[in-house]
Amino acid sequence: MGGAVQPQDHTQIIVDMINLQEAGNAPRMRHVGFSQPTGSKMISGRALNLESGFSWEVIPDLEQKGHRVEFSLGPYGGYQAIKYNPVQKVYYGSTESRKDG
Repeated sequence: MGGAVQPQDHTQIIVDMINLQEAGNAPRMRHVGFSQPTGSKMISGRALNLESGFSWEVIPDLEQKGHRVEFSLGPYGGYQAIKYNPVQKVYYGSTESRKDG
């Protein structure tokens, strides 16, 4: 994952990090047309791309908040993680369908 989607995906992963596999499998969203951290300016903002897996009930709520909801198969980055539990002395690993690993 890189570019504008990198901080968005990282935030979504951290929010879902209670279970490594669930964090990777959770559907993602991506803002498009917004000002970028690289300095480019917004030209047609308020578009929100949703990956499949979001409940259809949330879409009207997002539209009421001013988002133009769109659907996209990518790019949502890829996720793989390793977590160590020091109490159990066990490593947990996770990958997800967006990755080829």
